Amino acid sequence: MTTTGGPITQFYNCVVLKDHKLIDDYVYVQDGKIIDPAKMFFDARRAADVRIDCQGGIVAPGFIDVQINGAFGYDFSNDTDIIAEAVANVAKGLLLQGCTAFCPTTVSSRPDVYASVLDHLGPRAGSVEHGAEVLGAHVEGPFISPHKKGAHELATLRTAEAGLAAFDECYGLDRLRRNVAYVTVAPEVAGMLDAIPRLVAATGVRVAAGHSNATTAEATQALAGGASMITHLFNAMHPFHQRDPGVIGLLGAAGARPFYGIICDGVHVHPHSVMIAYRAHPDGACLVTDAMAAQSLPDGVYKLGEMNVDVHGGNVYIQGTNTIAGAVVTLAECVRNFARFTGASVVEALESATLHPAQMLGIAARKGVLAHGADADIVVLDHDLHVQRVFVAGEEATRANVVYKNKL
Repeated sequence: MTTTGGPITQFYNCVVLKDHKLIDDYVYVQDGKIIDPAKMFFDARRAADVRIDCQGGIVAPGFIDVQINGAFGYDFSNDTDIIAEAVANVAKGLLLQGCTAFCPTTVSSRPDVYASVLDHLGPRAGSVEHGAEVLGAHVEGPFISPHKKGAHELATLRTAEAGLAAFDECYGLDRLRRNVAYVTVAPEVAGMLDAIPRLVAATGVRVAAGHSNATTAEATQALAGGASMITHLFNAMHPFHQRDPGVIGLLGAAGARPFYGIICDGVHVHPHSVMIAYRAHPDGACLVTDAMAAQSLPDGVYKLGEMNVDVHGGNVYIQGTNTIAGAVVTLAECVRNFARFTGASVVEALESATLHPAQMLGIAARKGVLAHGADADIVVLDHDLHVQRVFVAGEEATRANVVYKNKL
């Protein structure tokens, strides 16, 4: 027997999410990757060194959250002086929840904030030592509509008449290239429809439509220009109207349709609205938490960017208003809620937090799947979709070996 490569781990006594089905199978992992057992047996003449009994549970890819503003007391837009500490602790805390990769999200901010934080929000591999993988930042704003700003600070908002120069002045184009996975913009902001294809070509970032009062015609033009995602569908956008359904109308397009983030906390979006989106475009659903600093902490007053927000009983509002300002839900809770709200199958619910976000980011060859050669980011769940065990890069994450702190 040869000893090519590191130890091999076998997951057994499980059903495996693979090729859009749950099947009785095994999963083999070596050196942080999913491996082909045929090559292991017949080419390398190896057997598994470690066997993990999954107790009849579901083996699925680790969850991916592409919109999260912070958690455990940390805020990616406000904690500029301790941003490395913020990312490190959030990454570890999320990992223990079953979220093995994420896009740290910034709300609309001043250029000096982006200069301070973006280099700390760029891609970074996941591990037990460092927590969930950072896939690059989601920069939400400030090129958004003042009429649909939600919890974003009005004074920070910008327009794009200057084209790429506007983005360079705000974020720095080099910072976008190095550190950002996608940006959220409002298609109707002055200059934006011309800027979107140039921004995609110049930086490689993906573009989402959100915080927008756009008509369906404007949203369609943005989609044709390179936008591929809708940020938190139904929230902070032109409401559905039968003669002009706005950005929401893209779900009914005859041709290519975008992915869409949706917050399934039972607060941001009514379960019936979640059902409508699911029925219209099930393959586009990307479950997101839109979580802010108070996620996993007690009720109280917290920061979202520069704004104070009140958190009480799972509701988050800008202090003194009825404006929703992020969420405190976990992605695992969103998966269970999505299944309950829509009647989606277990496969569909899990793929909305794994495969679909990976496809949206263009990384589905290595994330969001259990295909041979993919990263060995794995969750083991019971059949009620509660996370039982978590693995990142093939190594199990537990409260004993993943230590993080809350910002108090």
